[in-house]
Amino acid sequence: MSAPLAEDRAHGGGQTPPLRLWLAALLAAASLLLSPFAIGTADAQTFPKLTGFVVDAAEILPPQVEAQLTQQLDAVQRDTKRQLIVATVPSLQDYPIEEYGYRLGRAWGVGLKDVNNGAILLVAPNERKVRVEVGYGLEPILTDALSSVIINQQILPRFKSGDLPGGVVAGAQALEAQLRASPEEAQARLDAAIKEIDGAQAGQRRSGGGFPLGLVFWGMIALFVLLSLGRRGSAKGRRYRGDSGLSSVILWNIAANVASAAINSSDDDDSWGGGGGWGGGSGGGGGGWGGGGFSGGGGGSFGGGGASGSW
Repeated sequence: MSAPLAEDRAHGGGQTPPLRLWLAALLAAASLLLSPFAIGTADAQTFPKLTGFVVDAAEILPPQVEAQLTQQLDAVQRDTKRQLIVATVPSLQDYPIEEYGYRLGRAWGVGLKDVNNGAILLVAPNERKVRVEVGYGLEPILTDALSSVIINQQILPRFKSGDLPGGVVAGAQALEAQLRASPEEAQARLDAAIKEIDGAQAGQRRSGGGFPLGLVFWGMIALFVLLSLGRRGSAKGRRYRGDSGLSSVILWNIAANVASAAINSSDDDDSWGGGGGWGGGSGGGGGGWGGGGFSGGGGGSFGGGGASGSW
């Protein structure tokens, strides 16, 4: 079993440009200001049953590919004591994939209890969305930057060419490689991912790419106003059960992904999933690794870490 990397909550590397610090502060302040209009528990949201390491509810994987992935992910869990699940869903039920993935990890209890070392490779083919959802315990190893690079380099090119099974397999293999890596190898991959992201952003700046900051600002204001008005209107005649940790994560993820897409706009349409420090709370989930049918490990603490993409 590979020794885990030392705890490091950072998701990036190097100095954050002043513009990003300013924008991040703006989003955080807006999220806090809107906390009275917190989103309630999504009573109508349903998830497929966790039946194994591969839950192909969207039916995009041939039987032999599903069997291969199941064997592969079972070995990862036995060897590393970390849990990686592949999930495909026919619909996100009108939720952002970031929110759906966060809730799915909680509902399934992915990862070991008290360690929360689970991750989900989530694919929604009908919405053409993909996400790597990372539990708190794996965030130092599967950072937002590395998750984004895996999506853009391994998954999206295959998805865009119509090879959905190939993209899922390539993504799972890349995630497995990081989970099995020695601390030195894992850190080298993290450093390379940061350089990849920084290089892409520098290229966009040199080519004059970018997004008008004023439009980002007013767009964010409009987004939060609409969210607050919508929640206030729908709250009439109903009582909402509070979930302040989840609500702040959802608001933050929506804001962070809009801002990230605006600042780092590119053909690959990827977004980072917000820092792991935003939100918290352990979800449900049953049992240990074995006995009584397949289950998560009793973890399920997901805070929005990971990355998303679309094709």
